[in-house]
Amino acid sequence: MDYKDTLELPSTEFPMRGNLAQNEPKTYNKWKQDLVYSKMLENRQGCEEFNLHDGPPYANGHLHIGHSLNKILKDFIVKYHYFNGKKVYYTPGWDCHGLPIEQKVEEKIGKEKKETLPKVKIRELCREWATNFVKIQGDEFQSLGVVGDFDKPYKTMEFAFEADIYKALCEIAKNGLLLERSKPVFWSWAAKSALAEAEVEYQDKEDYSIFVAFELKKDSVDKLNISGIDSIKAIFWTTTPWTLPANQAIALNPNEMYVITKEGYILAKELLSSMVDKGITKGEILCEYKGSHFENLVATNPLNNRDSRLILGEHVLMSGGSGLVHSAPGHGEDDYYVCLKYDIPVIMPVDDGGLYDNTLKTQGLLKEDIVDEFIGMHIFKANERILELLGDNLLHSSKFVHSYPFCWRTHKPVIYRATKQWFILMDKPFFEGKTLREIALSELDKTRFYPEHGKNRIYSMIENRPDWCISRQRDWGVPIAFFNDKESGEPVLDKEVLDYVADIFYKDGCDAWWEREIVELLPESWKHKAQTLEKSKHILDVWFDSGSTWKAVLQSGNYNSGNYPASMYLEGSDQHRGWFQSSLLISCAINHKAPFKNIVTHGFTMDEHGEKMSKSKGNVIAPQEILKEHGSEILRLWVAMSDYQNDQRISKNILKQVGENYRKIRNTIRFLLANTNGLDELYYEFSEIDLWILESAKKCFDSIHALLGEYEFAKAIQELTYFLNAELSGIYLDICKDNLYCNAIDSKERLASQSVMALIASRLFALLAPILTYTIDEALGYNKSKALLQLCNGGDSVFDIIYSPMPSFATPSHNFESLLEFRSLFLEQIDILKKDSKIKSTLEVDLLALNNTFKELHLWLMVSNVTNSSNEEILGTFSSGGMDYKIVKASGKKCPRCWQYLSKEEDKPCPRCDEVLSKKCK
Repeated sequence: MDYKDTLELPSTEFPMRGNLAQNEPKTYNKWKQDLVYSKMLENRQGCEEFNLHDGPPYANGHLHIGHSLNKILKDFIVKYHYFNGKKVYYTPGWDCHGLPIEQKVEEKIGKEKKETLPKVKIRELCREWATNFVKIQGDEFQSLGVVGDFDKPYKTMEFAFEADIYKALCEIAKNGLLLERSKPVFWSWAAKSALAEAEVEYQDKEDYSIFVAFELKKDSVDKLNISGIDSIKAIFWTTTPWTLPANQAIALNPNEMYVITKEGYILAKELLSSMVDKGITKGEILCEYKGSHFENLVATNPLNNRDSRLILGEHVLMSGGSGLVHSAPGHGEDDYYVCLKYDIPVIMPVDDGGLYDNTLKTQGLLKEDIVDEFIGMHIFKANERILELLGDNLLHSSKFVHSYPFCWRTHKPVIYRATKQWFILMDKPFFEGKTLREIALSELDKTRFYPEHGKNRIYSMIENRPDWCISRQRDWGVPIAFFNDKESGEPVLDKEVLDYVADIFYKDGCDAWWEREIVELLPESWKHKAQTLEKSKHILDVWFDSGSTWKAVLQSGNYNSGNYPASMYLEGSDQHRGWFQSSLLISCAINHKAPFKNIVTHGFTMDEHGEKMSKSKGNVIAPQEILKEHGSEILRLWVAMSDYQNDQRISKNILKQVGENYRKIRNTIRFLLANTNGLDELYYEFSEIDLWILESAKKCFDSIHALLGEYEFAKAIQELTYFLNAELSGIYLDICKDNLYCNAIDSKERLASQSVMALIASRLFALLAPILTYTIDEALGYNKSKALLQLCNGGDSVFDIIYSPMPSFATPSHNFESLLEFRSLFLEQIDILKKDSKIKSTLEVDLLALNNTFKELHLWLMVSNVTNSSNEEILGTFSSGGMDYKIVKASGKKCPRCWQYLSKEEDKPCPRCDEVLSKKCK
């Protein structure tokens, strides 16, 4: 007889190898065809709701690994809440306006052609570009297993959406928080546009470090009344020689002590020694005064002989330089504010492209004999020539490398440049006596942050940020569609006019602002004033677009996206200064509350050495490559195993390790499916070992569920992996093989083990469903157990699952912590015996144990027998709990069916197998 044919061997068609790269796309396409997202909404009618509002990626190019991390994390969280019984909403969206798309169009058609095309044509080309990449990225996101309302995503360039963005602007204007004024802002001369702080990144840049002397005018020297000296000079430090023609003042700190040296130099006393070290002065002091003593004295700019007033400002620090600060109010924020107090005018001799313009001549900012050579020159190229022109007034010059602001899109250094821009005011009281800054900070206190320190980061940014410059000087965006009165220059913020323009945008899009004449954009009661008005030429900062998405998506009724405020916003940690902040400010400016209840942030993706990915380094791994080689489940498991709140590393080697972990999880699932096959209903007469694994599973699953609820995916996977490998597969499933394969199919022991596996499998499936959605869906398709089907909510699709906690059963009467330690000591001896080739299997031995009270010890150790007396050969000894144990050769004969040494005769079944075979014969 071939005894193998009599065994109840595991049976499942669930394949050991997933062939994920080949099989996943078919399933994802089926989910699309079956309208899975709509069914998810239907499945949870009347349930508690959760919505994650999508931060819009930019519709400009294929996805990179950072996009994958972001969208997969969102999918985990949305699905976690879904599989826990909530009605979830997730509407993906895209940022469609802005400079990057405009630059791509310019690259495609050429800069010269772009400058000759009508604005509306450029916008049409930009719209086509964005439309193409919304489709591409949407398909790529779904190939990651991400589920959402991809049939109706939001796009900021849709007509209704543009109207809602404009309406948000109008509401802020009506609340009195919008102001147009001339003020220095970050200016990208390469993009010819103002930038918000969130559009600036810092890189190292080499600059000049110069110390310059401006001589005080005679009447100012006389006021100081210092005998024995005829010439006194204010010595200041600057790193921007090109701004010196626009100098209007020199600032000193009113509370610091200053000295006048024998050379006649005014310097901060605290910095005098550093000036001596540089050879600027010998350091001999004639007299000393507080900074306030020098207020309103006047020096002369040697480049143009214009006055430069000495003024006071507490922004002047003693951390470097000379303690005096060159002030050009058009080229610096501190300069602007301190000069504002003294009514010193702003001069701006630099055009949009960073070139000196004719203001140099009209304002006399350079001497007549040399001014023409500077007009049309790029400011950065002017530095060396200006140093030459300073002559003896240049006391010291060197170069140094420092952190400097760059435009995040053109990657060129930016400048501060005063232009007329629109600002949202941070410190004007507008609601119950509170400012926008105060309301925003108060709302942050009500928001839950993951990780918690994220709150401190955005909180300090809001505390210290300036007014928000929201205007840009480009073509592709939502216009700041205000009319200005030609005579007064004041904007028209009449409700009827604003609403009329918004209605036009809603029907026809905001291209109408450029396509139509003023009279066509005015309501009937205003048409007679058309000749007195002119259009604003600015467009909105793209951060205003994305920052108002809560209004256009959650409040418009145009999307099935859940309520406002959103349950959650989730983006990279850089969005503390970007989308989180712009969304918070716009929401607080309009509704006086935050648009989110929770914020989750993640870090950035690095290579395996912790270096930033770049094509030049050759360390870029594209999501498409990973999907082609490994499938999306491996990428998803990598996200789950990564500490996403910090920077994560990814490489081929790392993905290989993730693949190994996936295979272990898959094989455990396969074993559970194979051995629950045919289990129609649960059987609850559990053994001690059954109760141990059920108790362990409950502790583990409850902990994992709590970790997932805190979005601690890596810790949850780590805990789950340990349980599966060390306890479930490593001990319990191994122990159960004899019971499952050799006992009668209807034995109570076998039914109990199968029931344990069904209970564990159902919870395992529900916990893994948000992460390995495809794998669990695939597994359910191969399930052949009615009991497991019922535990999985009666459906054969992953989307039918609802997680329920593991039930509590009786506590084992034995101490399994001690038994685990006992098992470990026993297996140490077994390993020695195997290495010495004395045995091949634990079944070849019996355990000699006096006073054993654990009836299942032979199963726990997987030995043939536990006895209190034996005449067989002693193979090994060990001690545990103060008692000695002996491992001896098994006393029985090997059963040809179960391989245990329990038979009385050679090649004859043991009593247990003989009984099973007898039943089978009947």
